[in-house]
Amino acid sequence: MERKKKKQHGFGWSRIWMRDRELYAMCLAPLVMVVVFRYLPIYGIVMAFERYTPSKGFFHSEFVGLKYFIQFFRDPFCFRIIKNTVLLSLYSLLWTFPAPILLALLLNEVRHARYKKLVQTVTYLPHFISVVILVGLMKELFSSVDGIVNRLIVALGGSAVNFFSEPGWFRSLYIGSSLWQGVGYGSIIYLAALAGIDMEQYEAARIDGANRLQKILYITLPGIMPTTVILLIMRMGSLFSNDFQKILLMYSPATYSTADVISTYTYRYGLENSNYSYAAAIGLMLSVISFVFVWGANAFSKKVSENSLW
Repeated sequence: MERKKKKQHGFGWSRIWMRDRELYAMCLAPLVMVVVFRYLPIYGIVMAFERYTPSKGFFHSEFVGLKYFIQFFRDPFCFRIIKNTVLLSLYSLLWTFPAPILLALLLNEVRHARYKKLVQTVTYLPHFISVVILVGLMKELFSSVDGIVNRLIVALGGSAVNFFSEPGWFRSLYIGSSLWQGVGYGSIIYLAALAGIDMEQYEAARIDGANRLQKILYITLPGIMPTTVILLIMRMGSLFSNDFQKILLMYSPATYSTADVISTYTYRYGLENSNYSYAAAIGLMLSVISFVFVWGANAFSKKVSENSLW
């Protein structure tokens, strides 16, 4: 009997493989990309502990231990770039994380189908604009010479502002552009979560005399809470990872005091100067810190609620 069950089980798996072979073939390319670009490069972290020389390779370069980690913390700009990285990430989290939730809640209350589709389309479109084009548009709009924003400021009796050369404006421009570009696309997940809420709960609440605000507080928000918690935990892993490409296009030496973050610092001192070991050490340190943040956020969420990644 056991042999027959094993044979039937094996036959079932082979039949599933044959039936869905096209789907498995479609998954093969993404799987290969993940392995090649995410897992295979892991062995390169040995560079962080050695004076890497390309001619000698990874395992024959001189071992230096924690030299580059110590060098980073002794750098006079170390705490400035850590402060900039943390503040930029926290401000981004504060503004860009709740915005898609709020948009999804507002769209969920809209009953006019055409207007709802129009708002969704308008808010989704900025996501498909590349970072290069986005920064180019921002520089045109906020130009101190003939930008629309400065023309409006001058017309109202103010003085023109050089937004991209003043450190105080960098974070506002960075977070504002991220908010405009990602709020619509980020709301898709929450709209999907809202679609999974049982409509009978709303009917029961209506019969009990609940208004719209009470329905949102006691039905809608608890319904999307698991999705919100999981996305927040995943977001914590990128707390020290800012949009490197956008910052690189936006910043200048004049704005280093607020714009220079760990990723741009690593690019300048590690890659442009061919100091690959230094860049690897900083990257490894950030990866470890990000893992600790994800693990801590998951443990906290698991302790105070039933929602967690693992």
